[in-house]
Amino acid sequence: MILEIGLKGSAELTVDDTNTAAAVHSGGLRVFGTPFMVALMEKAAYGSLQETLGTGETSVGTRVDIRHTAATPAGMRIRAESTVTAIDGRTVTFRVTACDEKGEIGSGRHERAIVDIERFTRRCYPKREEKNAGTSIDRHAISDMQRDGEENDG
Repeated sequence: MILEIGLKGSAELTVDDTNTAAAVHSGGLRVFGTPFMVALMEKAAYGSLQETLGTGETSVGTRVDIRHTAATPAGMRIRAESTVTAIDGRTVTFRVTACDEKGEIGSGRHERAIVDIERFTRRCYPKREEKNAGTSIDRHAISDMQRDGEENDG
């Protein structure tokens, strides 16, 4: 697959007690939480972009500008869709939307940066070592974190 304007992605889930506003204390109701809507939109964008990248590359979210315009109760399905609208070097911009079974519940813009995994982790993970300077550092934990970062970077 080729990275180009118009590239589309999607992701779906069912609203349950783990992804409500009440679950993350961003509200008190059993409705789909905004943080989860943003994450689903990012997942749609990430999934479509990842298929176009070379070995050793991934993408990280760098910007979200989202409006959550309608509530969705637990038990309903949500589908997020992304469409590439601009490519500027290593920055890719998406139009993102989320809909439940009754219609649109949110929309906006999301940007992702294409990064080299090795370079990114080499710059990021030493922050933990710097934070723990002067204390005993668990090298196994850092190793685990690096491995996890390669699997869940973003």
